[in-house]
Amino acid sequence: MHSKAYIFRQQQLLVDDDFQLPQVEKLQHDLNLSEDGEIIARDLQDDKAVPEGYQLVPIRQLVQVWSRQQFEQASRAVQLLEWRRNHQFCSHCGHQTQQHVSQYAMVCPACGYNQYPRVNPCVITIISRGPDEILLAKNARNKTQMYSLIAGFVEVGETLEEAVRRETLEEVGLQVKNIQYLASQPWPFPSNLMMAFKAEYHAGDIQIQENELSDAQFFNFDQLPEIPFQGSIAHAMIMHVMNGTPVADDTKEWL
Repeated sequence: MHSKAYIFRQQQLLVDDDFQLPQVEKLQHDLNLSEDGEIIARDLQDDKAVPEGYQLVPIRQLVQVWSRQQFEQASRAVQLLEWRRNHQFCSHCGHQTQQHVSQYAMVCPACGYNQYPRVNPCVITIISRGPDEILLAKNARNKTQMYSLIAGFVEVGETLEEAVRRETLEEVGLQVKNIQYLASQPWPFPSNLMMAFKAEYHAGDIQIQENELSDAQFFNFDQLPEIPFQGSIAHAMIMHVMNGTPVADDTKEWL
């Protein structure tokens, strides 16, 4: 029996020249992504050559060429593989773990503790000022000229709205109001769930957090800098505020 395979080397996926997945024989230690075993995931070890006719493509690149459903399945595969690599030993007693036969769980045979995949919740916010301006920021570690939206991890004991306010205040020194939820997107870099919000400028002057950002400005809609690529939730959010298009439509494809 041959299965459609998501084969990764870290954050790079094995595909052919048409970005199609290989069909391979299922192995004992493959991760099942479907109950019938027709879709699997596995790691390509560093000492293994890339098969002829195939290439390793950064998963981020696939956002632009695959449908949302295809990308989310690849996202799920790479996150599960990373979770399995990172939980080969029990965090309670240190004994080597075993993969559960029917669940996504790494089981400790010594103490019985189960370790399940975890998702890191993040907020991403588009902040408008007046009818035709939005706040865009440039990440200090980004070597390109791309500007994006304010984003950050949700902290323990914090609501999503509190995370929006805190991240905005920390990164650009601004207060916001009228916070509204928009949509969400799994983002496997490494295991994040991006939750999108829009908010309005309320008060303050821009003061960037220099270890995080190199610049932040309010831009007019007709004078935007380079923005995130189509397929990312940040791009969809910017189009939503500019044009009124939904962040995700009923076909569940990113706009």
